[in-house]
Amino acid sequence: MGKAINARRLVAGELTVEYPRIAFDSDGIVTAIEAGPPTADETTLTSSFLDIHIHGAVGHDVMETTAAGFDEIGKFLASRGVGHYLPTTVTAAVDETLRALDRLARAIEAGESWEGEDRATPIGIHLEGPFISHVKRGVHPLEDILLPDIALFDRFQEAARGCIRLMTVAPEMPGALELIEHATASGVRVSLGHTNAIGSETNAAIANGATSATHLFNAMRPLDHREPGVIGVVLADAEMFAELICDGIHVAPELVRIFAQCKGLEKAILVTDGMSATGMGDGTYKLGTFDVEVREGRATARGVLAGSVLTLEQAVANFVRFTGTPFAEVARAASQNPAKMLGLEERFAIGVGRPANLNRFTEGGALIETMLNGVAMSATT
Repeated sequence: MGKAINARRLVAGELTVEYPRIAFDSDGIVTAIEAGPPTADETTLTSSFLDIHIHGAVGHDVMETTAAGFDEIGKFLASRGVGHYLPTTVTAAVDETLRALDRLARAIEAGESWEGEDRATPIGIHLEGPFISHVKRGVHPLEDILLPDIALFDRFQEAARGCIRLMTVAPEMPGALELIEHATASGVRVSLGHTNAIGSETNAAIANGATSATHLFNAMRPLDHREPGVIGVVLADAEMFAELICDGIHVAPELVRIFAQCKGLEKAILVTDGMSATGMGDGTYKLGTFDVEVREGRATARGVLAGSVLTLEQAVANFVRFTGTPFAEVARAASQNPAKMLGLEERFAIGVGRPANLNRFTEGGALIETMLNGVAMSATT
């Protein structure tokens, strides 16, 4: 039996409907979207979120957790507005990475059977490392960083059973351009990150197929007035997407405003870079194979930032607060934009014949509930 929901407005990518009435069938597939008469409802509907850079949550690291752990991660993320995500690796020994990729592929395959229930669904893998810079490695273990290698990438993708959708690469490393071209040709999106690349190296990577930048500003050569590096090139390139960790810790609010002015809301992608401590209290947690200390919302290892405890609805709220942009527009940076970067915009579009995957917000921008395939879940703060 079908159902219908109403709101003050629906804002999902290019689609804006005032006083929408959205009908969907028993499978959670939208059957109609119509503009209805004015009501007292002041809530706003957006697409559910897609986090393309997340290492874990609620005590579970995606490289080590079990099926039950993925279940808990998914339920937590759904309570924060996330409908889908890319579990993200961190640099580790090759054998450990291969085992993790097999485990992640099994979680993704299992997720196909429960998509749209009461949890967010993993839809692919973000391979962050080992093809990164020693100089800008952040907390990635030095001993496990490797030169870009097509044969090794193919081994990783085989272990992942084709589930790697996104890969972070430092473009200045020997062999990087060839790997970028190879991965792009196979359908994997390449993001530039953990890099000391100069502008010319960045432009060469873009020419070979790179489409995005990993957590822009963090773990990369600083912007210089004579040497733009990845930051300057990506900010100036209207076609490049860029991730941003908008927690007020990784990037200062002033630079968030510069980011917003340069990338607009067409190419900006909000991510969490969340690790296993997300949703937990202070303490010691795992990120891949090493320990991370969390104190007062800051995650560090060896004195260096090590991911975050940010959630995506908080990132949207922070971006609104830092830039003054209406939250319904900012929501695109956490939903349509990452889907578009991955080439999945049709899969995640809101429209007739598509799943009813929606977030409902108050007039002030507080998340009320997330709906996945027509099943509503109340937000938890």
